[in-house]
Amino acid sequence: MKIGQIVIVKKGRDKGRMMVVLAVEPGKTAEATFLTLADGKARTLSKPKKKKAMHVQPTNSYADLTRAGPRGLQDADIRKMLGEEVHPVGEG
Repeated sequence: MKIGQIVIVKKGRDKGRMMVVLAVEPGKTAEATFLTLADGKARTLSKPKKKKAMHVQPTNSYADLTRAGPRGLQDADIRKMLGEEVHPVGEG
C-alpha cells in the first residue's frame, strides 16, 4: 500500500469506513505492516488511526494529498477527497 491510497476498514470499530493512508510503517512481514489512517471526521489528522495492513481492504483509488494548498493538509481536505470521485491508478 502507498501513501494517499484509499482503503476500506475491514475490522474493528471503524469497519466499513473509507480512509486515506497517511503513512506506512513496513514490518518484517506483510501482516506486520502498520498504516496510519484518517477520514477527516472520527479519525482526524491530529488523532489518526494506526491499523495493521491486513485489517484493511485496498482500493485502486488514490487521493491527491499534495493539492491541500498554502495552509497545508486539513481534515476538510480529506473529507472532500473521500466524498469526491477519486482517481483510479494511473489516471492522475
